[in-house]
Amino acid sequence: MEELAFWKAVTLDRADFLEQLVNTLNENKVPYCVIGGVAVNAYTDPVLTLDFDIVIAVEELERAEKLLAEKFTVKRFPHSLNVESPNSRLRVQIQLDPRYASFLSRATPQEVLNLVLPVANPTDLLRGKVWAFLDDKRRPSKRQKDLVDIARLLEEFPELRASVPREILSQLIT
Repeated sequence: MEELAFWKAVTLDRADFLEQLVNTLNENKVPYCVIGGVAVNAYTDPVLTLDFDIVIAVEELERAEKLLAEKFTVKRFPHSLNVESPNSRLRVQIQLDPRYASFLSRATPQEVLNLVLPVANPTDLLRGKVWAFLDDKRRPSKRQKDLVDIARLLEEFPELRASVPREILSQLIT
């Protein structure tokens, strides 16, 4: 089974939600890149997740929100825009933290779920995962997943180890 078909089965995506969302952004020339666990999967052995995290150019956020709201349910939270479809359990989260904006300029096309999408580079992904892990307001289970993603990135890119704070390195199994 292809990755996208498997992921659709797991997320119960009966509406091609991911493809519709990506097509909407691409057709309207909205700059974006994939971040989070799915992006880590582009560089490492994949781990299943229902989340699909992206960052959109800050100057395009308002326009993107309107475009996506025409087709999907869009909910605004302090740190994200969450995009949903009634026919899918896939959770698309658009990161609003301005620290992620610079990731766009360094993103490269990568295969993600049998789709070629702009994906943040490994250094930026690691930086984002460190930020997420250090955010003590995040749920403990999310922070634990961030730690796993950090470990996955470091296994594939050991040269990035020096950029990880000691407090995180001390929690990794080496």
